[in-house]
Amino acid sequence: MQIYLLPIVFTFFLWWFSTGLIFYLDGLPRHTFRWSFMGATVLLFVSLWWIATIRNDTSLSGAYLAFTFGTLVWGWQMISFYMGFITGPRHTACPQPCSLRQRFWYALQTCIHHELASLAGAIMLLILTWGSPNQIALWTYVLMWWMHLSAKLNVFFGVPNLDEKFLPEHLQYLCSYLPKRAMNTFFPVSVSVSTVVGIWLIVQTVAPGNSAFTTVGLTFLSILMVLAILEHWVLVVPLPLALWDWVLRIREASERDKREKQQTKAIKRAELSGIKHSVIDVETP
Repeated sequence: MQIYLLPIVFTFFLWWFSTGLIFYLDGLPRHTFRWSFMGATVLLFVSLWWIATIRNDTSLSGAYLAFTFGTLVWGWQMISFYMGFITGPRHTACPQPCSLRQRFWYALQTCIHHELASLAGAIMLLILTWGSPNQIALWTYVLMWWMHLSAKLNVFFGVPNLDEKFLPEHLQYLCSYLPKRAMNTFFPVSVSVSTVVGIWLIVQTVAPGNSAFTTVGLTFLSILMVLAILEHWVLVVPLPLALWDWVLRIREASERDKREKQQTKAIKRAELSGIKHSVIDVETP
């Protein structure tokens, strides 16, 4: 039982913490973004080096390392997009009125560079792990890419529970491309496909004769798919989840501090301006 429990806990924690950390960094002042992106880029190259190094490692530590570094590679993609470094050529709101085809074309222009970068990342991992027994990093990345792409398509077609609070201020224009609807026809397709894949992964995970490495690796992927399905249902069903409320609380506190500092500066400027005018009035004969 332990061989399943530890990977389940580790997968959930890494998914929860890494997602929350990205939300937190995206909520910081924009002058911090370059430092966050530089740090993420260093981690990207370290992760790629490790993935290439452990591609033939079929130990339990090799499985955990591959899953972790595959997650970090995808994390770089998320940071590059949500911090605005790799998005697309369009940075304005969707024109109105607009047909579905036009809206899709405009929306694609807002993120096409990110989609190409995501594809390039998958190709890079495929090359690094080609023909090797440890491809956990590759499939971790591919599943996370699917989670994100499917969720993006669903919010594009329209979902009722679109939470704009997690979009950073400089990407708020994306909300104009994302209508709120009770349901869209793509949702049942995406959830059904994810469910079939998830069931298949779980069946493979518990199949007799698996090595410890295979069992742990498939457990990682199975839990990721379960989390992907849960994320999709959150888009249409008001589930009482508060997984990243701590990020929102930090953001709100940071915004309050920012407003207070701006108010303090405005008061000081007003006071200095008043003193300056008083001096001028005194000096004027």
